[in-house]
Amino acid sequence: MAEPQAPEPDDKDWTWTLQRPCPECGFDTAAIEPVAIPALVRDAASRWPDVLARPDAATRPAPTTWSPLEYACHVRDVHQIFRERLELMLAENDPAFANWDQDASALAERYWEQDPAVVATEVTETGEALADAYSRVGDDQWDRTGVRSNGSTFTVESLGRYVLHDLHHHVWDVRG
Repeated sequence: MAEPQAPEPDDKDWTWTLQRPCPECGFDTAAIEPVAIPALVRDAASRWPDVLARPDAATRPAPTTWSPLEYACHVRDVHQIFRERLELMLAENDPAFANWDQDASALAERYWEQDPAVVATEVTETGEALADAYSRVGDDQWDRTGVRSNGSTFTVESLGRYVLHDLHHHVWDVRG
């Protein structure tokens, strides 16, 4: 398959989702208690195998909109990157996160060519790893901080709520 058209770069700063519900998917991160983060990560990850079992999982709904397969690859990578960021925040004082260009990753990893069955397993496993990492956060660690490349500062708690929106929003994107 030829390389698909690149989507418009998502240059929005989604940190506003920490203050108010998302008008698109309805997810309200402010209502999330930290102890609920692992279960909510697992819930979002558990929806992808059914999505990826659809016969049209690799089909884009529009030329510049990711297919469910591409969204699942992105979610798999989100799980990995946010687990790494969480572990960095727990190991170091106020670490800076490396920049991650999700669109460049999609092209470099050729998301559209990946095997939906393999990705279904990977997204479940990486979701479980992220949930496990959050389940080990101690009561005295939720306020530890880290800084994204654009200068946004997160605590362990706000990073968890932020990633939950991303995970649930992408399930909503594919109506999973």
